[in-house]
Amino acid sequence: MARVEDSPWSIPVAQVASRAGQSKQVDADFPAPGGIGDEIVGIKEGEPVHVDGSFDSIVDGLIFTGRITAPFNSECTRCLKPIDKDWTVNVTVFFPYESGTDNRGKQGKHDEETDIIAGEDESEDTYPLLENGAFANIEAMLRDTLVESLPLQPLCRPDCKGLCSQCGVDLNEHPDHHHETEDIRFAGLAALKAQLEAEQE
Repeated sequence: MARVEDSPWSIPVAQVASRAGQSKQVDADFPAPGGIGDEIVGIKEGEPVHVDGSFDSIVDGLIFTGRITAPFNSECTRCLKPIDKDWTVNVTVFFPYESGTDNRGKQGKHDEETDIIAGEDESEDTYPLLENGAFANIEAMLRDTLVESLPLQPLCRPDCKGLCSQCGVDLNEHPDHHHETEDIRFAGLAALKAQLEAEQE
């Protein structure tokens, strides 16, 4: 079985978890986990994802606040041009200490009031600490945060004009492009007009 510390997503946090009020800065690249989007909209597995932030210890766990930047690959849903840019997401998540222990690994006091307060404070964005609080593994955090932030309809730019529906010309490059079209609702009247004009001649 692979050791926790050998994971490319494991960050040692034992020192910062020793007591409340400690901080640990993180400024490094980590490989993108698998399963972030697909071939059309997503982030390729193994691509470098930059994490810049800090772990801050509180009484019942660690809070990570930072910014995640990943290479985003997709295509514009309007003009179909490839999109290759950095995708940046701000994140705040909670790494609680194991239930029943405080930050020093000793049995902590729990009562109904404490459980209610913890339940109110803790959000769904929580991830477990490993090896009795010695390591924080951010693989799931990276995957969840990036998956939730990916756009459903990516655009190369907010005002992309897309393609001509008749011939496929890129309207961003040819903004004056248009076709002379005839309203089919008046096609019958146009034919009648042409017939009357022909009879008069």
